[in-house]
This record gives sequence, structure tokens and C-alpha cells, in this order.
Amino acid sequence: MKVTLKLYATLSEHLPDTARKTNAVALDLHPGTTITQVIERENLPLKLCHLVLIDGVFIPPAERPKRALAAGETLAIWPPIAGG
Repeated sequence: MKVTLKLYATLSEHLPDTARKTNAVALDLHPGTTITQVIERENLPLKLCHLVLIDGVFIPPAERPKRALAAGETLAIWPPIAGG
């Protein structure tokens, strides 16, 4: 199944060079793949995966290991960001 992974700020460094303009890459996943499995598969530092959304809906950390992605969904991840 196809899903879109979007990575922002410093996490975008984990995207292929060709995907950095859009911050997005299409992934082909097995049905039942969870958010945590995608984070691990893409070698993203778990401690930097602070804000996680699926189709714009926040997914709390406790739900990420069990929340399976569905075909066509967009998984967006931001690191902690300080502003001023």
C-alpha cells in the first residue's frame, strides 16, 4: 500500500535528495505497518519524532506503536522546535 511520509525541519535530512524540495516521499508499506515501524524503517531518531500527524490529526506517543497506517494516508513528523 502507498502512503506519503513528510518530514520537516532537521528530520528532512533523512529524505532522499530528490524529495527534499517537497519534504515528502511516497512509501510502499505492508498493510498493518504502524507509525513506529515507519520511524524505525526510515532510521529516524525516535526522540526527535515529537509532533506526529496522520492526515492532519495529532497522534499521541502512546498510540504510535499500535496505530497502523492505511493506504493513501499522509504521515507528517516534526522534531521539537524552539522559537523566539
